[in-house]
Amino acid sequence: MKVAVYARVSSERQAEKDLSIPAQLRALGRYACERSWEVVAEYVDKAESARSANRPRFKEMVAAARRKNKPFEAILVWKLSRFARNREDSIIYKSLLRKHGVQVISINEPVDDSAAGKLLEGMIEVIDEFYSTNLSEDTLRGMRENIERGFYNGGIAPFGYRRVKVNIGTIERSKLEPEEAEASVVKRVFQMSLAGEGGKDIAKALNNDGLKTRFGKPWSNTAINYMLRNEVYTGSLVWTGKNRELITTNNAHPALVLRDQFEKVQQLLTDRRPKLRHPRTVASQYLLSSLLHCQKCGSPMIGCAAKSGQFFYYRCNSALKRGPEACQSGWLPKNKIEGFVIDQLREKVLTEENLTELVRMVNQEIRLLAGRRREQLADIQRRLESVEQKLLKYYVAFERGTLSDEDTAPRIRELRAEQTALQRARDEALAELEETEPKELDAEQVLDYAKDLKALISEGNFMKQKAFLRSFIERVEFQPDQVAINYTMPMPIGKNITSEREVLSIDKPGSPGRIRTYNQTVNSRLLYH
Repeated sequence: MKVAVYARVSSERQAEKDLSIPAQLRALGRYACERSWEVVAEYVDKAESARSANRPRFKEMVAAARRKNKPFEAILVWKLSRFARNREDSIIYKSLLRKHGVQVISINEPVDDSAAGKLLEGMIEVIDEFYSTNLSEDTLRGMRENIERGFYNGGIAPFGYRRVKVNIGTIERSKLEPEEAEASVVKRVFQMSLAGEGGKDIAKALNNDGLKTRFGKPWSNTAINYMLRNEVYTGSLVWTGKNRELITTNNAHPALVLRDQFEKVQQLLTDRRPKLRHPRTVASQYLLSSLLHCQKCGSPMIGCAAKSGQFFYYRCNSALKRGPEACQSGWLPKNKIEGFVIDQLREKVLTEENLTELVRMVNQEIRLLAGRRREQLADIQRRLESVEQKLLKYYVAFERGTLSDEDTAPRIRELRAEQTALQRARDEALAELEETEPKELDAEQVLDYAKDLKALISEGNFMKQKAFLRSFIERVEFQPDQVAINYTMPMPIGKNITSEREVLSIDKPGSPGRIRTYNQTVNSRLLYH
């Protein structure tokens, strides 16, 4: 029998015990070897909780088991708790695997498929889930007690502090202590904020002085504002417990900022916060938000206004947060780029010639797909007829007495099992063909639909226009001299040639003139020969 092995640890601490990944794999391999089973696949999830089915290798294993030509017939685990500690997940996934002819075997908790075996299996799963839930509650209680006693619960220490170990009897705990080089930066940030400077200006000043974050990156407006809002710099620890209960412990570690200074900064930040306005009062909307990206640094380009809302632009998010030193892609006029992209759609998509070619391409793919499904069904039918012919020969030989029951029974059982499997595969293939049989597109209907789309893109409301753009465009990339458009499907650009991406020339932002027509197409491919 071909088997897969699955191993998991939920933390590095557990990996140091006898349940380490190598220990599990050795035990699983030994178990398979003793039974002459062939291990054809290993799936390992490191530091992943079994309370969730969102484990990469676990999901990959289940997907493999569901394939028609599945590579294994069973999955070996160290214990059922390695498979899942959530009762619902365990039932769902084991039932799913069993339906596809794959069983889950725990090498340390042998259970069978009898009623008693399933009852024992369920009891083990319930105990594991109880243990997991109880452990979670114990952990939360321990973390709350830690905070109340002024200890740091773990994770990366905030910028300006470092973690130090302290021994409380035989137990080791963590406290925060100032990291002098970083603490001076924190104090400077708060002093600049008290002087009336905003997060963007503070980040720019730090970057100009060559100061970096702990991870060696430039300072951003977001990082500065996060620091200014963090109460940890007053010497307090704040922790969110169960049901979002806030636990605060004052004087837990040395403060870098006085409490009254911190409160003044909070008030300044609140006063500078942009006033919320009803969406109907916003004069401008941005069609390309989330689609338009800066090609230089990969950041999204954000819509923003200038001159008290008289002009509207797209601007690289990195430049907005960290200043022009972070990215010099420039300002892109909103109407200019949006009009350009809409014009490209009209020219590349909503023309009779291109739509006719697109319909032809789609219909050819539909025919190929349907043909492959029918070929698969015909192959299953041929194999089924072959098995039925073999069975008939055995039945005739048995009736004539040329073969005894002992000779024919084992082979007949094998053939009948194969017959049943092929009949099931045939029924599934027929159902899939009937349910998903695609219908070819009608060119005239598509062209009529295109007329409505042209009206929509010119006169439709903002949300409909935005939805239309996302139907055909996956991503737009901008740099000062060109725009690249990635389409969601291959676009016809010439005889039998399509492209999923094209690069188009554009005048530099701010210069006179308008966006020019495209001058090159890249990543084109020949679809038909």
